[in-house]
Amino acid sequence: MKRLNGAGTRALEIVKQFTVAQRTIAIIGVAVLVLGGVALASQLSKPTYQVLYSGISASEASGVTAQLTKDKVDYTLSSDGTTIFVPAESVAQERLATASLLSSGAGGYSLLDDMGVTASEFQQNVTYKRAIEGELAKTIEGIDGVSSASVQLAIPQQSVFTDEKEDPTASVFVNAATSLSTDQVNAIVHLVAAAYPGLTTDNVSVVDQKGDTLSAVGGGTAGGSSDAAAEYETSTKAAVQAMLDKVLGPGNAVVTVAADVSSSSGTKHSETYSTPQQAPALSESTNSTKYANGGGAAAGANGASGVLGTDTTDTSTGGNSSTSGSGSGSPSYQQVQSVKNNAVDKTTTDQTITPGTLNRQTIAVALNSAVASQISATQLQQMVSNAAGVNTARGDVVSVTSVAFSNAAAKSAASALKQSQAAQSAGQMTDIITTAIKVVGGLVLLVLLMGLVRKLFKRPEPTVRDAGELNVVPLGGDPVLGGYAPTAQLGGLAGAGALASSYPGDAPTVALNSPFSQMQADVDALAGTDPEQTAEYLRALMGDRAGV
Repeated sequence: MKRLNGAGTRALEIVKQFTVAQRTIAIIGVAVLVLGGVALASQLSKPTYQVLYSGISASEASGVTAQLTKDKVDYTLSSDGTTIFVPAESVAQERLATASLLSSGAGGYSLLDDMGVTASEFQQNVTYKRAIEGELAKTIEGIDGVSSASVQLAIPQQSVFTDEKEDPTASVFVNAATSLSTDQVNAIVHLVAAAYPGLTTDNVSVVDQKGDTLSAVGGGTAGGSSDAAAEYETSTKAAVQAMLDKVLGPGNAVVTVAADVSSSSGTKHSETYSTPQQAPALSESTNSTKYANGGGAAAGANGASGVLGTDTTDTSTGGNSSTSGSGSGSPSYQQVQSVKNNAVDKTTTDQTITPGTLNRQTIAVALNSAVASQISATQLQQMVSNAAGVNTARGDVVSVTSVAFSNAAAKSAASALKQSQAAQSAGQMTDIITTAIKVVGGLVLLVLLMGLVRKLFKRPEPTVRDAGELNVVPLGGDPVLGGYAPTAQLGGLAGAGALASSYPGDAPTVALNSPFSQMQADVDALAGTDPEQTAEYLRALMGDRAGV
């Protein structure tokens, strides 16, 4: 405890001995320590937040935050407002307190649990429809990018008094955090269509929160054909461009592909007939009649043949015709009938038309005239046609044009690349210099802090006067204080018990016979002139002896 006496005073004295630079560094160090302590204390005292609910709707978030405010629980919201964070120790308690505020337990098949036995058929049908809608909505919300969804089913009422049957339809509203791809929209459409009997994909409509129609009733997925065309154009262009770059070198050819992709869908029924070659007849019959009586022929010529009169029918020609015999009595009647049923080929085709069918494509190739001599236009056109699968019967066209390419873009790109490299080099040099300054500054600050700490904790040296500055005085004291004159004034040291002959009448001088006697004389002299300093000196001597 004695060492603490005057510690503040000694510390203040040490600080007074600092230079301006040392004081500045000391102040900065103390400020850094204080700020670091405050930040550490603030971080340690800050509670750890965990997710209470994630992916909830705005109405649900409003109810939950109102309950948290009522319970005096701190909370934070995510940027989109669909995630709520609360302190870790309050998660379990607040989930129990706010569970009834969420709509997840109020939809789906849980609606059927509260239905009584007295419910009417209309109530049962409506409740069942709401249950299916809720289950579909919760399933759609599980798709990546869909934060919330709502499904509405339009189920027509069946009647026994009409033969006409209407198909059910469905509308889906999705709140998407990101743009949904065509595959995701198709997945939603097929999911809803398969959830109810009689519902087809053509009768499902999907709309997002921006009001964009992702899938229309009867029209299929919006943008399906354009997406298919863009995908085909990209893949075909990449294939042709890669081939030309290897043949002509990079940058010597530019390829552009325009594809006409069908967006129509449906079914196609067609029947075709054809005559088989060298096929046997299915059935064949022949009937022939001939009369050789000339009288009959003459009578027929005179118009008196038969009971009903003259027979003028000729069946060999397939119609009514007159045959007349000559007056000389030659044969006048002959009948020939032939029937043949040949086989006929019949082809019936039922075709389903799917969207995305390529109707026609046009490929344009711009060739650098500097390398046009390396390959002929016919060879280049043939290569492009084979690589792109060109079908001339379908109307595909390949166009190759040789032009002089502009090198302005290449020069600009080279200049920009050079500037970028220069800026990158300058940035790297700046980073190196900044890092070096930071390292050197840190080392200097460390050295100064180490010197400061060393100076603060260095043991103070006792203040002792130099032995050369001490006046050797006799044991009687200083003549200023009424004692004898110092030995130095008597002409030097004399032998033991001797008197100096130069100054008779003065007090005798006590000879110093040993170093201890010399030290004792110095201490006595110092004690006579400066008692406080003598006490410090003695304490220092005692301290040195105690450490031995």
